[in-house]
Amino acid sequence: MKELDNGICSIEGIQASGYREGKYGVTVIYHRDSTAVAVYTSNTVHAACIDITRKHLEDGRISAIIANSGNANCYTKEDGIKNGLKLAEVVASKLDIPVEEVAVASTGVIGRQMPMDIINPVAIKSVEMLGNNRECASNASNAILTTDLVSKECAVESTLSDGTKFRVAGICKGSGMIAPNMGTMLGFVTTDLELDKDIMQEALNKAVDKSFNRVVVDGDESTNDMVVLMSTNDVSGDYDSNFQEALDYVCTSLAKQIAHDGEGASKYIEVECSGASTLNDAVCVSRSIVSSSLVKTAVAGADPNWGRIISAMGYSGVDFNPDDVSIAISGCDNTVVIVDRGHVTTYDDADLLTQAEDIMQEDEIFISVNLHQGDSSAICFGCDLTYDYVRINAEYTT
Repeated sequence: MKELDNGICSIEGIQASGYREGKYGVTVIYHRDSTAVAVYTSNTVHAACIDITRKHLEDGRISAIIANSGNANCYTKEDGIKNGLKLAEVVASKLDIPVEEVAVASTGVIGRQMPMDIINPVAIKSVEMLGNNRECASNASNAILTTDLVSKECAVESTLSDGTKFRVAGICKGSGMIAPNMGTMLGFVTTDLELDKDIMQEALNKAVDKSFNRVVVDGDESTNDMVVLMSTNDVSGDYDSNFQEALDYVCTSLAKQIAHDGEGASKYIEVECSGASTLNDAVCVSRSIVSSSLVKTAVAGADPNWGRIISAMGYSGVDFNPDDVSIAISGCDNTVVIVDRGHVTTYDDADLLTQAEDIMQEDEIFISVNLHQGDSSAICFGCDLTYDYVRINAEYTT
């Protein structure tokens, strides 16, 4: 597998664009008559764009995606649907495609009507800038950002078992309001490999389960989350595990980029649970640790607090013997086992505690826990919880 440099525009047939005025941005991704599937937030309160895109994707075909930032268009009732369709109509009329072939996504403040007098001109400008080059890819990934500090993109080229080359490329946005079950995040992934709609949906579900559904920034599940997978169908070939591997790679890369860019974050956290009886147990334990506010604040304070880790494991809902558990923390160059099958090693070795404290000063912290009761493992991604997170969200709409 080879990483590519042109972001979403690494797929030759894809045209992309993005334009922003102030806090309002619009991204457009276009390829006429594409096969497409999506995964959506499971939040009962969801945005108008979710209803619109679900309906437009019923037959598995779209030609464009339009995504706006600055306004979530959520809890906006009938006017929200109307305004979302107006946004889709901007693309449809400019590109001469049916409005039903446009997927819509939104991110921003919840509970406010879309300021169409501001967003419409931005959308028109964005459509007029469509192209397939590095600048277009960057514009597309930047226009959808809200509290994000950096854009997020990944693209790879790989081969099927028969040697057929194909590509997968994606962009996403997400920084806060990130929790499992499509925790605010938008992801748009494209490929040139010809795929059946049902196969695409299954592949996307698998990729999302091990990537976006394992990111926790703050534990708040968004109303607008959406990941769309779109194929230009330009490369003929039979689906095999190599495509799943490439799709997993792109989605996992994007998910990790979200965790690195968590609101107010100063450190990235990766938690692996191994030795679990089942995959679900491993996911539940690692997710519980990376979700814990006390673990997150311990990481922020560079405190190797094993007690907070074992506590988070204990309320994960997974049955295990605490006396069998091992816990290790790692940085770039060093690993310290702070609990070895229930024995706290740092009680007896002050040097180990010093090493652990040094590791906790690093920008990337890796926590490994072993239940010693099976062969299943899983990794979840997150970040620390800092004073800046409170400040950002206290000032979000004021």
